[in-house]
Amino acid sequence: MLPAILVRRRRFSLMLLMAALPLPVRAATTKSATSAPALLLAQNYSAQFDPSLYLLSEKLDGVRAYWDGSNLRFRSGRLIYAPAWFTAALPTQALDGELWMGRQTFERLSAAVRRQQPRDEEWRAISYQLYELPEGTGDFRQRLASLQVLVTQAAQPWLQMVVQEAVQDHAALQARLTQIVQAGGEGLMLHRADAPWQSGRSAVLLKLKPQFDAEAIVLAHEAGKGKYQGMLGALLVQTENGQRLRLGTGFSDAQRRDPPAIGSTISYRYRDFSASGLPKFASYLRLQQPE
Repeated sequence: MLPAILVRRRRFSLMLLMAALPLPVRAATTKSATSAPALLLAQNYSAQFDPSLYLLSEKLDGVRAYWDGSNLRFRSGRLIYAPAWFTAALPTQALDGELWMGRQTFERLSAAVRRQQPRDEEWRAISYQLYELPEGTGDFRQRLASLQVLVTQAAQPWLQMVVQEAVQDHAALQARLTQIVQAGGEGLMLHRADAPWQSGRSAVLLKLKPQFDAEAIVLAHEAGKGKYQGMLGALLVQTENGQRLRLGTGFSDAQRRDPPAIGSTISYRYRDFSASGLPKFASYLRLQQPE
């Protein structure tokens, strides 16, 4: 029999060894955890495209929403906590569209659809504007016809089709863009009329705005000078292609006093690209809320 002191030493050594071993890692799970749905994403429109091959619609400044047949989700796949009456009439087929309150209401809409406890009075002002039937058969025109049948069957005033129209040439397209922007709209979307359903970023779907927009990650805050002393002067950000960009305009005084946090994602506007590939005349647009 081993002396008691040796037994205690062996037990202590075993405890040290177990403490040094890595603990098993458990996958984080949440009730709403899911992968992002496969959706079609737009490229920017340019004169190389023939607009007569596309159907165009107003670019709604809303929140993209994917209906998977049982749940309404953000583009990231996270749940949107819509009221039960809002989703009760939706079909079992997947739907793709935009939650919308109207032109120039994005901030109010964004706050409403991100609440985990939805407020009926806010959702009564929201419509679900449909523009695609994910994984649907036929070309885009045929999928629109199928969508229209679903909307008619649902017979809900808040479930609507995005109006699609044809144009013959670039001049007609630019004239329509001017009308939309003057009325307070954001721009236009163009979808190839003969395109089968697909996902990912593609020239099948184009966006046209007076100014382009993109997203970037905040890397640092630059201190303000003069009238902005003690506030934000500019954001140093990293663009989606890895370039660094300085944003010094587009902020309200309130945003300069409480700027987007380092590491957060923001949207910015720009007009064109410089010879080095950097966005020209870039200005801050808004903080992107997690989805």
